[in-house]
Amino acid sequence: MVHFVDITVAPKFIYDKAYLSRRILEKHPHVGEHYRIIKRSVDARRNPPHFVLRIEINPKRQNAADKPMFRFEPVAPTPRVIIVGAGPAGYFAALALIENGIKPIVLEQGENVRARRKRIAGILRDGTIDPNSNYCFGEGGAGTFSDGKLYTRATKRGDAGKILQLLVYHGASEDILIDAHPHIGSNKLPAVVQRIRETITTCGGEVHFNARVTDFILNEGAVTGVRLSDGNQVTADAVILAAGHSARDLYQWFHDRGFLIEAKPLAIGVRVEHPQALIDAAQYHHHPRHSNLPAATYRLACQYEDRGIYSFCMCPGGYIVPTATGPCELAVNGMSFSGRKGPFANAGMVVEVLPEDIQADHAKGPLSVLAFQRALEAKAFRMGGGNGQRAPAQRMTDFIKSKLSDRLPTSSYLPGIASAPLHELLPPFVTRRLAAAFDIFNRKLKGFLTEEALLIAVESRTSSPVRIPRNAGNLMHSQLFRLFPCGEGAGYAGGIVSSAMDGQRVAKQVADFINNIN
Repeated sequence: MVHFVDITVAPKFIYDKAYLSRRILEKHPHVGEHYRIIKRSVDARRNPPHFVLRIEINPKRQNAADKPMFRFEPVAPTPRVIIVGAGPAGYFAALALIENGIKPIVLEQGENVRARRKRIAGILRDGTIDPNSNYCFGEGGAGTFSDGKLYTRATKRGDAGKILQLLVYHGASEDILIDAHPHIGSNKLPAVVQRIRETITTCGGEVHFNARVTDFILNEGAVTGVRLSDGNQVTADAVILAAGHSARDLYQWFHDRGFLIEAKPLAIGVRVEHPQALIDAAQYHHHPRHSNLPAATYRLACQYEDRGIYSFCMCPGGYIVPTATGPCELAVNGMSFSGRKGPFANAGMVVEVLPEDIQADHAKGPLSVLAFQRALEAKAFRMGGGNGQRAPAQRMTDFIKSKLSDRLPTSSYLPGIASAPLHELLPPFVTRRLAAAFDIFNRKLKGFLTEEALLIAVESRTSSPVRIPRNAGNLMHSQLFRLFPCGEGAGYAGGIVSSAMDGQRVAKQVADFINNIN
C-alpha cells in the first residue's frame, strides 16, 4: 500500500540522506529504501523556518523506476507542420509533433541561444535593441533570460509533470521535480534550450533562426504556409502560431486583413526592488539565513477599487533587465541565476487593466490595449532620458507622496536609472491603486514600504494584450483553416510551463487533424 507522510526538517539537515532516512523510519519502520521525496517546500511561518518534505512510501516501487524514459524517433519528411516561434510553446509543440510522427519546422525570428546571449550583453552595455533578437525574441523565447520560473497554477490545462520531466531529460536539475516553486535560472536555461533543439533536429525536424514571418499564405481560406522577411516561402500541412506576447507585427497582420483578434486584459505597473537581506529578515523572522535556505521570496495580492493588484515574477537574489523589443520604448522585467545569490530581490507590482479602463484615451478595437501598452513604454523611454535603456525610477516612499526622489538607492539595473515622477508616468487609475496596495502589502510583509524600496518602470509585458480566438474543439483559428494559435502570444498561457503545456496540447490537436485528413 502506498503511504504519504510529511516531515519537517531543519535547514542544516535537508541534504543529509542518512538523517532523512532515520526520520522516515521513525514513522514507518518497515519502509526500507522504497520511498521518494515528491515535494519540498519552505515553511517560513515557522520560527525558525523549516523545510517540509512530502514523502511517498511505496514498497512495490524502486526509486530507479520512477524516471520516465522518453523516446524520440526520427520522423518522415511528410506530413510537416510549421511552428512560428521557438519559445516554450513552440519547442514543446515540436517535441509533441515528433512523438506523434510528424515533422516540425520551427521558424524563429531571433538568433540561436548562444548568439542571443551576445545580443543581450549589448543591450546591457549600450542600450541598443535589435528588434529581432533581444530579451523577448530568440531561441527559448522570453523565459530563457528571465529566470526560468516553472511554478504554475494552470495544472488542469495539461500535464505539468511531463513538462518538468522533459526539462530534466534535457539537462535541468532533478530538483525541479520536487521543489514547490521550481526554477532553473537564466545561467542554466540556455543549455537546456539548446538540447531541446538538438532533439528536434536529430529526429528530422528543422529549426531556422533569423526567419521572421511577415505573411501567411492563404488558399481558399486555409493557411498553407508562410512568407519570410527575406522573400522565401515555406509550406506545410498546418501552421502553429506560437510567436510570444510581443509579436506586435503579427497582431497587426490579423487586424489589417480583418481576421478575428480580441483586446485582452493586461496588468501594468513597476518593478519593485529591495535589498535581499531585508526580504530575508521579514520572511525568516530575523533569523540569520542558513546556507541551505533559499533566498526568501514573497507573493502579495489584494483588491482595491474593484481591480486586482499583485506581485508578478518575483526574483529573489535577482536582477532587473530591459525587455523592450524596438527603438524608443522601454519595458523592464526580472531574472535571476540558479543560485539566486544577487544582493537584491525584485518583483513586478502590477494592476489589472481591463479594455474598458483605457478606451477613453485610445482607439477602441482589438488593438486598443496594445496601443495603450506601446504609448506607456514610449513615455517611459522619454522619462528615462531617451538615451539607450536608462529607466525612470523613484523611491516607493516618494511614489506614495507624489514626490520626485532627490537621490536613488543602488540598483541591479545595469543600463542605469534616472529619477522620474512615476506617479505621473502611470495612468491615475494605476497610480492610485498601486499606492494603496503598497500600504496594504506593508502590513502583510513588515518593512516592504521603506526608503530602501526602489520602483523602476515600466512593467508592461506581463502577458499578451491580444487574444487570437480559436475553436474550443480543435483549437484552430475560428476563421483561418489549418492555423492553430498557441501559447502566451495567442492569449492562452502565461509563463514557461503553461505555455509548454499549451504547445503540447495544440500539437496533439494538429496531429489528430492531420491523421483525419490523410
